[in-house]
Amino acid sequence: MAETVSPSTPALLASLDPLLREWLPRQRWFAGKGSPVTGFSPVAETELLPSDGRLGLHHLLVRAHQPPAPAEAGDCYQLLIGVREALPPRLAPALIGHLADGPLAGHTVYDALYDPRPAEVLLEALRSRARIGGLRFERDPGREIRDGLVARLMTAEQSNSSVVYGDTFILKLLRRVVPGVNPDLEIPLALAREGCARVPAPTAWLRAELADGPAEPYVLAVLQPFVRGATDGWELALRELAKGEDFAAEARALGRATAEVHTALARALPTVTLGHPQLEPMVEGMTERLAAAVQAVPALRPYEDGLRSAYTALADLASEGRTWTAQRVHGDLHLGQCLRAPSGEWSLIDFEGEPARPLAERRMPQPPVRDIAGMLRSFDYAAHSVTPAAPGWARRCRAAYCSGYAETTGVDPRTDPVLLRAYETDKAVYEVVYEARHRPDWLPVPLSAVRRLATPDPT
Repeated sequence: MAETVSPSTPALLASLDPLLREWLPRQRWFAGKGSPVTGFSPVAETELLPSDGRLGLHHLLVRAHQPPAPAEAGDCYQLLIGVREALPPRLAPALIGHLADGPLAGHTVYDALYDPRPAEVLLEALRSRARIGGLRFERDPGREIRDGLVARLMTAEQSNSSVVYGDTFILKLLRRVVPGVNPDLEIPLALAREGCARVPAPTAWLRAELADGPAEPYVLAVLQPFVRGATDGWELALRELAKGEDFAAEARALGRATAEVHTALARALPTVTLGHPQLEPMVEGMTERLAAAVQAVPALRPYEDGLRSAYTALADLASEGRTWTAQRVHGDLHLGQCLRAPSGEWSLIDFEGEPARPLAERRMPQPPVRDIAGMLRSFDYAAHSVTPAAPGWARRCRAAYCSGYAETTGVDPRTDPVLLRAYETDKAVYEVVYEARHRPDWLPVPLSAVRRLATPDPT
């Protein structure tokens, strides 16, 4: 196994350090906003294109250090650094800065994903199953990747970066990475084996195996078929809302699609039974998150007891002997994670789960209602994004979605109101904290749900 930290890595990172301290916190996918970056340490560096004066490409895994985390800690980020003598105007948005010293002194460095040529280097490496240093470009042998596909960066991505190749493939490049089995590759591969057409099957993927690194490799990127002409569910819902159109038929179809994915996942990966011993720590986690949220957002205090009752009601059912089935789920399902093809078929994408949660937690079996609660909250968000708000629209969509789900599974999520309320409450509490920190103008949206969920019968 090749070592990927080259002798020039410390010098290169030292020269990049002041530029990255300014550039990295401005990126939408940077997770450590609100705390300054105090330095970087190298995890791996691989030269993908030698710098010949006109164009170079370096793949970096770097650990960003931020207080109050200890020096050895810090999130690991994947960076693709392009190198040019001068940056053409079309690449101005990608600028990181100009290097005054180090091995690339006198050159300009930039985010290479904005540049078609470096992005196409990644696709060619996947096509040829290249091994470069510790980077392993792997491909499903039964799937072909033709060359000559022109790359373009999708600018709407938030927690990661995506590049589309000729309307044929989409490469999702994970930005904040951890070693281990990433569900964004694991689950689509499992669904592909089950023949589930609701999720695009992975064509290729990129991993990093480090000689002096962790025992498990890093999953760095996944290439999947691009759903040409598709509209994501959030955009479609807002468009229909703006026209005053009903969305219930689409919500019902989306419920069926979600159920098909859940059914296939239950076949493909292990399921477990949740009884009182298993539910107890889950309920404790929900209760702890609520307590922390109340401390962070005082507007929650009047509803704290009512919200906690959603969790104690679930714990009471478990103590009486009630059990539930848990399985692998999407983990962060909302309208923006769904694509509607021109044919009308819905697909589910982005199975990474909530990136802020530990990887082991994201891979734990969960009751399918966790995904359902996320989608129900998403309908509520859409309804409150227009003026005036359309709560009746949200209620119709929520009902249609649950009915569509029941058409496929035979089980309507509303028939287990205690479990549904607990998970929807947990999601709404998370949303309150998020909006208070990042989008205070949106805080009334989850707070309106909190008022409803704090009552014993939130219907």
